[in-house]
This record gives sequence, C-alpha cells and structure tokens, in this order.
Amino acid sequence: EARPLVEEGLRGSREILGDRHPDTMASINIMASLLMKMGELQEARPLLEEGLRGRRETLGDHHPSTLISINNMANLLMDMGELQEA
Repeated sequence: EARPLVEEGLRGSREILGDRHPDTMASINIMASLLMKMGELQEARPLLEEGLRGRRETLGDHHPSTLISINNMANLLMDMGELQEA
C-alpha cells in the first residue's frame, strides 16, 4: 500500500519542485528506502545514485543530507554483496 503513495509523492515533487530541490531528493531517498525494504535492490540503486549525485551537486560533500545519502548507498551496496564498492 505504501509504494503507490511514495511514487505519487516523488512524481509530484519532481513536477512541482524540480529534480534538484532538497524535498525532491528526500522523496527520492524515501522511494529508494522503500524499495530496499521490499527487496528490490536493483530498482533502488539508480534512485540512490541519483539522490547522492544531486545532494553532492547542490549541498556539497559534507552536508548532513549528503552524508545520509552516502550511508544509504553504502548500505545498499553491502546488501547487494558489493563489499569492495561499498
């Protein structure tokens, strides 16, 4: 039941706020987290990559939100068994 709501929120954020708005990047992270919880790791990966790239570009490498994205990406890679890349 959660997935359609999260998808709707992300779609609305992209349309209204744009892809690089902090709220949109938070929505991207929420969608990726949901997918990870559902076991859809391959589907979550491009979202986490997009969110991390966007936060690095707009907030910088040391912003707390960027650091959260870095940790989320590392957790995904570990869950996927890509320990060297994590």
